[in-house]
Amino acid sequence: MSGHSKWATTKHKKAVVDAKRAKAFAKYIKTIEVAARLGGADLSGNPALDLAVSKAKKNSVPNDNIDRAIKRGAGLTGEAIEYTEIMYEARGPQGSALLIECLTENRNRAAAEVRLAVTRNGGTMADQGSVSYLFNRKGVVSLPKNGLSEDDVLLAVLDAGAEEVKDAGDNWVVYSEPNDLQALRDALNSAGIEYDTDEAEFVPSMEVQLDADGARKFVRLVDALEDLDDVQNVYTNADMSEEVMAALEAE
Repeated sequence: MSGHSKWATTKHKKAVVDAKRAKAFAKYIKTIEVAARLGGADLSGNPALDLAVSKAKKNSVPNDNIDRAIKRGAGLTGEAIEYTEIMYEARGPQGSALLIECLTENRNRAAAEVRLAVTRNGGTMADQGSVSYLFNRKGVVSLPKNGLSEDDVLLAVLDAGAEEVKDAGDNWVVYSEPNDLQALRDALNSAGIEYDTDEAEFVPSMEVQLDADGARKFVRLVDALEDLDDVQNVYTNADMSEEVMAALEAE
């Protein structure tokens, strides 16, 4: 689940320690396979693969899994793996919008499973372009506050292309152009500041606040989508207040 509202940040933290760990591993493995297929198995000569491997290791993907993924992707095991990137658009409760990013070797399966998950959980599929205009592609880095002030973060990243720093509860979220992500990583590393995630994401230009009923339906919809093997990311303009989040957690 992406789009760094306070709810998204909280949900991300929970996902790290719950049953979605295996699904998260599969996402990183696919990214490694694609990078190895496009640029070869040599990390030193394939920056995309080097980045994919470092992210996988940061998220505790076992080294054996990583090595097998590199070999599969580079064609060293005799397996032919060819993934297609597809973006689906959907509407959720109370006018919320979703972009559903898939990476699949079977386009028909992905389309059928996404459609079923959306329609079974109160959403509707949307025409291409009818939702995506609500989002902008941005580099997004999320880092724990750990006593850091907004000024501390700004001082570290301003010259690296950062456009904005937002308060997301326990985290600061830094936004940039996607091409400036590496500069942001380097700047934070140089400043000795740890960060949780660093991705190119689709960020909503305006958020839609959900009430408790809408939030309940929305969580079911997103969970159903994120359980699909072909779904890599779900981006949304939905958000919910701390009161609504507390109500959901109490159920």
